[in-house]
Amino acid sequence: MSAHSTWPTPVATAVGRTGPGTGPAGPATARSTATLTTTHGTATTHGTAAAGPTAYRRLGQVLPALRVRCAPPRSGRGWLAGADLVARPAALRELISHDARQGLARYGQPLRPDVAAGIGLHRFVWPVALLFTLPWFLERRVPLLAPGDIAVRRRTGELTVRPGAFLCLPDDPAAPGAAAVPTAVPPMPPPGARTVPDEAALAAGLRSALADFLTPVLDAFRPEVRRGPRTLWAMATDAVVEGLWYAGGLLGEEERARTELAALFAPGAAGASGPPDPRTARPAPECAPFTPGAGFTGPASGGTERSDRCRASCCLVYTARAEAMCAGCPRVTRG
Repeated sequence: MSAHSTWPTPVATAVGRTGPGTGPAGPATARSTATLTTTHGTATTHGTAAAGPTAYRRLGQVLPALRVRCAPPRSGRGWLAGADLVARPAALRELISHDARQGLARYGQPLRPDVAAGIGLHRFVWPVALLFTLPWFLERRVPLLAPGDIAVRRRTGELTVRPGAFLCLPDDPAAPGAAAVPTAVPPMPPPGARTVPDEAALAAGLRSALADFLTPVLDAFRPEVRRGPRTLWAMATDAVVEGLWYAGGLLGEEERARTELAALFAPGAAGASGPPDPRTARPAPECAPFTPGAGFTGPASGGTERSDRCRASCCLVYTARAEAMCAGCPRVTRG
């Protein structure tokens, strides 16, 4: 994977994972500011059980370039609310222009508009997906978030997230005493825990929650990226997988992250949102709309230079600099 493809400022890693580092704006050093109290192992925010604060705090400890604050979404002074991103094209274009400026500084020539937009999409989805996947990975809780629940500040590497309803397992301390409820994710759920019966249902709930969140985001980016739905969902799959893979490595749990991501996006995985694409030549896999398979190609490679993952999408960064081809680019690994 090339150095361009992460958020907010990237560095390449030996096994093909990428993550924030130093860039034109300089190194990011601040620690996480996630609001957290803990009672008998249960994370709470303002006295209410929530999904995420514990996971976000751990992320801030190992990745200070990305700071997550549990708070209402913000706007102004460099903040972009998720609701504005999906509703106001001008706000989306401003986010993309940030990556266009970084691309010019990095490569010495302007990025194609669609390439800048694709990088902007990746660098938005990469950290935002962690708001869902990290609580699932570390707490076995799945936040049910909408774009209106988050805000990003790309320049400083900050995110705000407003905790609300979440899915959890029956043995979770926050689980209500009632019987398990269906895994369908309503568009605007009320706060509180919703129990699902088992790990498979929780994974299905994660895919559904991610798909419901990302659908309006990809719809907003589509005119700028100039690609069809299947390619956009491949780009989203790459960002979701790469974010948790990278974070898992920092947390000392890379192999578990690989294993669980492979299972999460395994072909035939059930329970994701979205109907099959009628234009496909064969029925869509049950993990649709995500691209099936997490793309891992073998055991962790340690210090070697080869990639351990084949991306589902091409970022087209080679159009700015030929030698910037990603190590895991499908144009190379599937040739």
